[in-house]
Amino acid sequence: MSNVEIYTRDWCGYCRRAKALLSQKGLDFTEYDIESEPARRSEMLDRANGRTSVPQIFIDAQHIGGCDDLYALDARGQLDALLTGQAGQ
Repeated sequence: MSNVEIYTRDWCGYCRRAKALLSQKGLDFTEYDIESEPARRSEMLDRANGRTSVPQIFIDAQHIGGCDDLYALDARGQLDALLTGQAGQ
């Protein structure tokens, strides 16, 4: 399985939606709350090419984007392949 990381804020509805989809797929993920760990915010900005909104999602260190990007990947049937390391095969 893939290494999934997500930068969040506790009160963010989009963060909750993204985490719900990942959980629905039975995935473990590492969550970084940028409010409780302020240093994670600058890390997120660097990794996400300056994107400031949350969530910011990474699968195997590849920047996926936010909640809408994650759901769009799923709707196109590409998320499962990415999560199993079979994207592009």
